[in-house]
Amino acid sequence: MNLLTKEKHYNTLNNYYRKTYNQKVFKVALNAGFTCPNIDGTVASGGCTFCSWMGSGDFAGDKRDSLKVQFENIKQQMHKKWKDGLYIAYFQANTNTHAPLPRLKEIYEEAITLDPKIVMISLGTRPDSLPEDVLDYLEELNTRMPVQVELGLQTIHQSTSDLINRAHDLKTFDDAVLRLHKRGIEVVVHIINGLPTEDKKMMLDTVKHLNTLPIQGIKIHMLHLMEKTKMGYDYIQNPWELLTLEEYVDITTDQLLWLRPDIIVHRVTGDAPEEMLIAPLWTKKKFVVSNEIDKRLRKLGLFQGAYYEESKRN
Repeated sequence: MNLLTKEKHYNTLNNYYRKTYNQKVFKVALNAGFTCPNIDGTVASGGCTFCSWMGSGDFAGDKRDSLKVQFENIKQQMHKKWKDGLYIAYFQANTNTHAPLPRLKEIYEEAITLDPKIVMISLGTRPDSLPEDVLDYLEELNTRMPVQVELGLQTIHQSTSDLINRAHDLKTFDDAVLRLHKRGIEVVVHIINGLPTEDKKMMLDTVKHLNTLPIQGIKIHMLHLMEKTKMGYDYIQNPWELLTLEEYVDITTDQLLWLRPDIIVHRVTGDAPEEMLIAPLWTKKKFVVSNEIDKRLRKLGLFQGAYYEESKRN
């Protein structure tokens, strides 16, 4: 589906959902109280070094509340921005398939009945937390309500992955994408720009690798250094050079130009809770970041996938 416009030179999530559902669709972020396999010792301990104690669910509901209470609270917050819309039940915090199947079924079955305007369930998880029985269940659930799985990758480079304690290799990620695709489940991949030791070529290579896989969406983030994280502590003790806004815009623009044109871009930047953010401070202005990316694409006169299509012709 081509969703390119004069204003946006890439396939935005907002345009995709409006074309699909003919109205605004937004995620209601929930917290089911899961942990992660690289926190609880299943594969490692300590968690990803960039991840907050909230397990990347910094804007999700309070896990002490029921799913119904969380949903209503977050939904009302979202309606301050958008008067009306359809909802996605989004399990964001930690690894949302890292539990026995009966517990997952109980949680997901409740989630899809929280509101008649829920049109999808979205699960943030890791590629090493998708056992066959869970995949079989998700395949069946997908026949009743669309299921979207968000996989954290961050980088294809093993040296970086080891440095940030991802505790899985690229083959595990690739296999997870193929197993989900085989079951007809939509896959959205998270990557992070500005990870320690990575240069522009390495970040572009991550996107180029994703082009070879049957993924449907991507989320591009800038590395946020936050309080109460190992990486944040390390940075305070011994600061290193972070990407500037200009460098991030340059890299992310080129990633979009290399990105396969059918992939939906869910985000080109993100934000951390302001009270937790150590650096870079320019990430507080995420609309400035996205606007600068738009401006650069318009100035170049190029659209998502331009470099990808050119490379196929040569």
